Amino acid sequence: MNREHQVNILYIIAAFVAVMLIQGFLVQPNHIRTVPYSEFQKLLQGGKVTDLVVSQQEITGTYKVPEGAVQHFATERVDPTLAQDLTRTGVTFSGQPGPGLLPTVLSWLMPALGFALVWMFLVRPMTQGMGGMGGMMAIGKSKAKVYMEKDTKVTFSDVAGVDEAKEELREVVNFLKDPKRYGRLGARMPKGVLLVGPPGTGKTMLARAVAGEAGVTFFSISGSEFVEMFVGVGAARVRDLFEQARQHAPCIIFIDELDALGRARGANLPGGGHDEKEQTLNQLLSELDGFDSSNGIVLLGATNRPEVLDPALLRAGRFDRQILVDRPDKTGRIDILRVHLKRIATSAELKVEDLAALTPGFSGADLANLVNEAALLATRRNADIVEMTDFTQAIERIIAGLEKKSRILSPHEREMVAHHEMGHALVALALPDSDPVQKVSIIPRGIGALGYTIQRPIEDRYLMDRSELMNRMAVLMGGRAAETLMFPEVSTGAGDDLNKATEIARSMVVRFGMAPALGQVAYERETANFLGAPASLAAWQPRHYGEATADAIDEAVKSLIETAFDRAMGILRANRQLLDRSAHQLLAQETLAEEELDTFRTAVIPDTAAAPSQEPGIGLAAARAS
Repeated sequence: MNREHQVNILYIIAAFVAVMLIQGFLVQPNHIRTVPYSEFQKLLQGGKVTDLVVSQQEITGTYKVPEGAVQHFATERVDPTLAQDLTRTGVTFSGQPGPGLLPTVLSWLMPALGFALVWMFLVRPMTQGMGGMGGMMAIGKSKAKVYMEKDTKVTFSDVAGVDEAKEELREVVNFLKDPKRYGRLGARMPKGVLLVGPPGTGKTMLARAVAGEAGVTFFSISGSEFVEMFVGVGAARVRDLFEQARQHAPCIIFIDELDALGRARGANLPGGGHDEKEQTLNQLLSELDGFDSSNGIVLLGATNRPEVLDPALLRAGRFDRQILVDRPDKTGRIDILRVHLKRIATSAELKVEDLAALTPGFSGADLANLVNEAALLATRRNADIVEMTDFTQAIERIIAGLEKKSRILSPHEREMVAHHEMGHALVALALPDSDPVQKVSIIPRGIGALGYTIQRPIEDRYLMDRSELMNRMAVLMGGRAAETLMFPEVSTGAGDDLNKATEIARSMVVRFGMAPALGQVAYERETANFLGAPASLAAWQPRHYGEATADAIDEAVKSLIETAFDRAMGILRANRQLLDRSAHQLLAQETLAEEELDTFRTAVIPDTAAAPSQEPGIGLAAARAS
């Protein structure tokens, strides 16, 4: 019998018993003592009772002298000649007819109606809000959302920019469509496929596209939905999920945010041990070992933190295939933008290639947000189509933040910010092989940005050599160099630039082996921000080198920063007049676009001194001597 039907029958039985109790309570009067008929005869002969009411089944009356707190009594009627006895004693008595049909029916219907109202207005909404059953009865029931083929409404044509991942998953689709063909040589489909990638790259959409292409039932659930305040609930929900999947095979089970469920066991407990999450994970591992993929059940998982998953979850025979869903390259961004641009009215002159070149590092979700922001900007200015200027402003809003026109700067602050930003721009224009400057502005944006300089990468880069890193540090130090050159004192505006430059210099020294004095040694491991996690989450790590080496590292980092600063100062000294003239133009216009910056590109004196291939730094011997 279905579990839901069993619960309904139990509820009906409980309601019937409750109706019986309530009906008996309503019929039975309160504050009445039930006495034997023999005692009633003694009371009657002694003249201790009065106001008797005689019905067909019982006799009720009142004590002349109350016995404690009880004033009334009742007894079952036994003697049919009672009226004669009552007449001889002279006690007043009367008869009471039995209840009619209507009171009898109402005594049964009113409690039943009350239970029906409670069910309709209280219990039923609660059960619907808690997954159909709700309450204690259904707390172990899986909360997975079930989508049929027509419900997913997503196919591979709706997913762009991840062609390699789609090819890997197309094999899963073909297996679900024709499992006999793929198993004819004895091969089996992987039990679990793990989609790994940064947030917003389309892992969930890919999973739904697999279900839409294969035309099978799609179970979607988040890893956090297995965890409840009651012990054992997560494991029960895992069992229920796989039981439902076996009934709907072939099907796909998709667990999003798998790291919430599959975190390494004992990772946060000093002495190991078990908790609710570990029981849930153990049940999931057991289910993965227990089902046969030839039955047409495929488990898909998605996470952006694969480094925290339990190793037992990733071994062969469980999640034995991992697919990287990375941020798209330029070609992938073009395909993604074309998918999203179909939904809005764009200008015929808009070139998708130019728009993709402006968005390196954007994920699929970022590009969707960009298209939406551009459409909103065009709507605000009552335009009929979305133009390239709308996309440019949307990119600036996403990268630098919202314009703060209400933030009023003093004339001295505006002048300092203008020279600071033009210092960045002129150093970038003077350096060879530097990314072109797209825009310079002194309009405050975001939380603390009083101005900004946007550089547009020419192409996607996966490696950077030493000279490129030195050029990037020189551009970052251009703002502080301009302040040093043009004003008697520097300001706090270079704080973020110094942080970024220091991070680059330290990575060059301790991770990339670019400080010859320290050798080709990696003194620190790369922090676990491979998939976009903030670096602050893993900023601390144990140190595996001595004090002398630490001093040498500090000196090498300082030397790299000083070299970049001196290089920026040399460029700005050679272009001091241009710096002052361009800063005053920026003060007048507040924003300089790429076309206006081209005039400065032809006038700037380029940097002829290339970045030094080796920094002398301070060796270990010198550090010990000091």
